[in-house]
Amino acid sequence: MELMRNGFPRVVITGIGAVTPLGRFPALIEKLKRGESGIRRIQSFDPSTLEVQIAGEVVDFDPTEYIEPKEARRMGRPAQLAVTAALDALKDAGLTLADLEPIHERVAVDFGSSLGGHDLAQQASYGYRSRGRRPGPFSLIQSLPNIPAHYVSRVTGALGPLVCISTACATGTHSIGDGFNLVRYGRADVVFTGGVEAMILDYALAGFISMTALATGYNDNPGEASRPFDLNRNGFVFGEGGGVLILETMERAIKRGARIYAEVLGMSSSSDAFHVAALDPDGSGAARAMRWAVEDARLNPEDIDYVNAHGTSTKANDAVETRAIKTVFGEHAYNMVVNSTKSMIGHLLGGAGAVEAIATIMALYEQILHPTINYETPDPECDLDYVPNEARDAKLRYAISNSFGLGGQNACIVLGAV
Repeated sequence: MELMRNGFPRVVITGIGAVTPLGRFPALIEKLKRGESGIRRIQSFDPSTLEVQIAGEVVDFDPTEYIEPKEARRMGRPAQLAVTAALDALKDAGLTLADLEPIHERVAVDFGSSLGGHDLAQQASYGYRSRGRRPGPFSLIQSLPNIPAHYVSRVTGALGPLVCISTACATGTHSIGDGFNLVRYGRADVVFTGGVEAMILDYALAGFISMTALATGYNDNPGEASRPFDLNRNGFVFGEGGGVLILETMERAIKRGARIYAEVLGMSSSSDAFHVAALDPDGSGAARAMRWAVEDARLNPEDIDYVNAHGTSTKANDAVETRAIKTVFGEHAYNMVVNSTKSMIGHLLGGAGAVEAIATIMALYEQILHPTINYETPDPECDLDYVPNEARDAKLRYAISNSFGLGGQNACIVLGAV
């Protein structure tokens, strides 16, 4: 097997970990293929005063599986999820902490969160303002976006580059692309990469309700709320969770007899330079990210078989993303398949791109596409093949995964079957 591609070491995925509204990896993938929804009435607080009372919430999560109880109590929820996903990925890769120790200066963490541990910041703020209780010495530090990356580095002993990318909803995809470059350009031998978010808090939902961004009218049937590309979609569903990939060179993976899920081939990011929250209606920023990523992979647009879409279930995003896909791929867009993982888990913000990359990787590995559920009424503006409601066998060689964030930040990675 060739060890180099386009003059650089080939970069492959050998470990996967995820904590999501549909559970952890690999159970997550089986549920996605069955078209199960992880969206439910919020359990972590009483949402009865809110117009929207549903979310893609991680339930039955025990952080003390990997983290000492005293340490877990000090950590924000995003950090707890990140450590769990990272150690699951390590185990999935057939590696141990002892295996990493001899190369720890060549092990990197490139892992993002858009908002960090707001749960701890909220608790500290409430205690101070309502009771005059002084915040703990680490309450603000623990709420920083880079702290999940810190904990992943700390528990794995990674002493190489430590990077936290925070690009809103593009964070997870952007981080994977950046982690890919760390391996591709020889700055690390092993990279833990991905993203996480845990912001199911009352004021966060209230803020998105004020933006009229969330799906409404589904409190009694939450599993039907996220309906990407459907004519009757009316907003996204808030979610939490995250995912971690382990990247390494093809040469290293083969030498240690690792299972190889897929290959990272290219990445790109772009800016809309348009509006803090609204998409550029012509989709040019999203199109640039896709086109540049395909070029970075040294592929032609016609080589791409599958797009894991950002697919948020908002009126604007799904139409603009469809427009951007057709701009980049032309008539070939009608030969490709497109699906939305968010139809089943909601929008995980900084964790979305990581979990959606995992769904894309497993589609390439198993040659099975998960469905876009709740697709009932076609939208004339969204006229591609969205894999409606039923999983599908497919012959897939190359795929892209899209993420578009608030502030007009777009990211795209290209993945290939091995």
